[in-house]
Amino acid sequence: MNGKMHSETTTFSTDGMRAQILNPFVHKLELDNTYDKIRTAIFTVILLPFRVIVICFLIVTAWFLACIGLHRLTEDDLREKPMTGWRRSLKPLICFIGKMSYLAGGMAITVRGRQVSRKEAPILVVAPHSSFLDSCIVYATRMSSVIVRKESMDNYVGKLINYTQPVYVWRDDPNSRQNTIKEIIERATSKEDWPQVLIFPEGTCTNRSCLITFKPGGFYPGVPVQPVTIRYPNARDTVTWTWDGPGALKLLWLTLTQVHSSCEIEFLPVYYPNEEEKQDPKLYARNVRDVMAKALGVPVLDYTYDDCRLIAQAKQMGIPGGVAVREVSELRSLLGLSRSQPELELARAGVAQRWLSAPEFAQRLGAPLDSRTQRLYKIFESYDTGLVYFPDYLMCAVFLSMQHAPASQLLQYAFKLYDDTGTGRLKMHNFEEVATRCLGLAHEEAQNMFRQADMDDNGYLTYEDFMTFFENKSDYSLSFVEAPLKPKAQ
Repeated sequence: MNGKMHSETTTFSTDGMRAQILNPFVHKLELDNTYDKIRTAIFTVILLPFRVIVICFLIVTAWFLACIGLHRLTEDDLREKPMTGWRRSLKPLICFIGKMSYLAGGMAITVRGRQVSRKEAPILVVAPHSSFLDSCIVYATRMSSVIVRKESMDNYVGKLINYTQPVYVWRDDPNSRQNTIKEIIERATSKEDWPQVLIFPEGTCTNRSCLITFKPGGFYPGVPVQPVTIRYPNARDTVTWTWDGPGALKLLWLTLTQVHSSCEIEFLPVYYPNEEEKQDPKLYARNVRDVMAKALGVPVLDYTYDDCRLIAQAKQMGIPGGVAVREVSELRSLLGLSRSQPELELARAGVAQRWLSAPEFAQRLGAPLDSRTQRLYKIFESYDTGLVYFPDYLMCAVFLSMQHAPASQLLQYAFKLYDDTGTGRLKMHNFEEVATRCLGLAHEEAQNMFRQADMDDNGYLTYEDFMTFFENKSDYSLSFVEAPLKPKAQ
C-alpha cells in the first residue's frame, strides 16, 4: 500500500452512524434467558474446572521455559541486544504452548494473510484492541516485542512478557512518552535482528464498533508497517473488556463456559509511507487507521485514551450524562459553548425553570436549534416527560469546564444547581441530587451523609455546613477539598 493524503477527520456525523456508536467504551453483557443461565451453570460445574486446570498447566509450562530462557539475563541485557542462539530457539515452543492454552479454553485462532519479515515491516500495527485476550497476537506473531507498562510486569506473567523483549512504558515518568518513542525508533531502524515491534495504537480497549484515534508513537520511525486486524466473530460477545462493562473475571468465566469461541487475525498488506507521512506521524497514523477501518468495515472516531479516562471519572462521580460526556464535550465545542461557557454563568445564577423543551434549551444556551443542539438535548432528555432537566445538563457542562479546578468548586456549583428554593439551603431530597450527581453516592448513602452533616438538626444543609462537616469528619479524606478534577487512570 502506498501513502495517501488525508484531511482532519471530524467525529460528528449527521448520517445516523454516530447515534449507534455514541460511546466505544461501553459493553453490555447479560445472560438474558433461562436457557443461557442453565447452560452456563452446567458448564461452570462440568467444563470450567477442566479447562482451568489444563490452561494453568500450559501457562506454568510456558512460564518455566521463559524462566530458563531468561536465566542470567537482566532487563538491561534484554534492552541492549536481541536474543540469539538457544534462547531464541525456545520461542516457537513457547508460542505453540500459548496457542494450545487458548485452544484449551475453547477458542480457535484463525490466521489469514501472511506475516512479513522484520526487514519488510519492522512494526506491526494491531487493531481494534478490545480485550485482554488480544494477547493471543503475541503467539500468532512469533513473540513480537510488545509495548507494556513497567508496573504491569510485577506479576506472575512478567517472565513471559519479558521474553518478548518488550519496550517499557513508565506512565509516572514525565519523559516516558519521549523515551518510549526514542526506543521504538531505535528498534525499528536498528540493523540488528530484533523481533518486530507490536503496537496497539488505540492505547485502550473499545467495543470494536469503530477505530478510535491512533497514537502516533509507533509511526515516528517513518518505516513501513504491517496492519493486523483482530475479530471475534462469536454469537455472544464474552471477550470485550471496556471501561463501562463487565470485569475481567466475569468475561473470563463466560468465555470459558462457551462451547466454542473464535478469534480471527488477519495480516493486511504492508503500508509504505510517503514523504509527507514520514514527516507527519499523526497523518501517517490516521491513514493507516483508515485502511484498517475499511478492511474491518467500521467507522473511525477521534476518541482518545484521555477521553476514556474522562468518561470513567464522570461515571465514578455520577455526573449526569457521564457515559456520553465525550460526545457532550464535542457538541459543546461545535456549538462554541466550550469557549464562551455560558453554563457557568447560568449555574452561578441558579436555575429557576428546571424542565425545558428543545426550543427553550437552545434559547437558554444562546445556541441555534439545529441538529447539534437537538443531539445534545436528546442525550439529557427524560423518557418520561420528553423534556430536559436543565440542572443535570448544567452539571455535566460545569464538570467539563472545570476539569482542573478543585473538586470543592464543582460541589459549590452543584449546591447552586439543585437548590430549587434559591435560599442556599438544601433539604434532604435536594442534597440527594447533589450527592448522587457529584459525589457518586447511592441514595441511601446520601441520606446518611445528610443526617450526619445536619448536626443542628435543622432539616437543611448549606454549602458551608457541608464543607465544615467534611473537613472535620475523620472518615473522609481532606484531599477532596483541594483535589483537581483530573481523570484517573484505570
